[in-house]
Amino acid sequence: MKIQTFYKLFYRHRVIKATTILKIYLFLILPFRYLLNLVFVKKKINLDDYAKKNESLFDENLNNLFEYFNSDKGNKFYDQYVQPLKRREDIKIPGHAYASFYEKYFLEIKKRELNILELGTFYGNACAALYFYFKNSKIYSGDIFPDLFRYKSKRVHNFYIDSSSEQSIEKNLISYENLYDIIIEDASHMYKDQIISLFMLFPILKSHGIFIVEELDFPDTRKDMNINNDKPTLREILNNILIKKDFKNQLISEKQKKYFIDNYKSIEILKGTENEIAIIRKKWWII
Repeated sequence: MKIQTFYKLFYRHRVIKATTILKIYLFLILPFRYLLNLVFVKKKINLDDYAKKNESLFDENLNNLFEYFNSDKGNKFYDQYVQPLKRREDIKIPGHAYASFYEKYFLEIKKRELNILELGTFYGNACAALYFYFKNSKIYSGDIFPDLFRYKSKRVHNFYIDSSSEQSIEKNLISYENLYDIIIEDASHMYKDQIISLFMLFPILKSHGIFIVEELDFPDTRKDMNINNDKPTLREILNNILIKKDFKNQLISEKQKKYFIDNYKSIEILKGTENEIAIIRKKWWII
């Protein structure tokens, strides 16, 4: 973990709100807190080597894998979003409980050779779970802080992407012309980011592919995810599409809108422990 990442994750929000004296204090202690936290940062795991000693993980269901690798997609996890030195692995808290939704779509394709993209990977715990669940697939992991990623493998590719930027999406994903069987959008959950990620990336989803938007309801229920209360949110857009009601959004071009409407097969919005997840299936034949 780079010191810039440490600052942005754990101190920037405090600095923004602090008085001048408090700002000086925070910047003075920052290097010491960073060095102290480095002691508690876990070493990177080579999944290819780890798999040789833990072959039974290839037979586990998805929730067990999410919980084993401490992904909040599972039923329970310990809080991974605090500073490493404050992490308590003896106390588990409720996760999103999305695993059963995932397996409904993933079980029949888990043995295939797929390209799977997850945006917003943080430490990469969900990617590690997917590595064992999809044992023949390649996993692509994108995050604004790629230095946090804790895993490596010949089947895992970790890279930088800022999902709030159309330019970053274009440069780091679309320009490479990779096509993905599964895309999981689990990045910032901000109003703009959710919308541009879906409508920009849907064309690089293969026919009959699966696009998943986690915490779909954040821009509708959390002020910090939609500061200006912009409308329509992605949740509202998807619901409008389901009832065949027209919509307009300045973030979506008419070309993107038409492509999505012409090529989606199904949209299912489900609720986990507290938050919603959208699972979108693409048609077999792309128009």
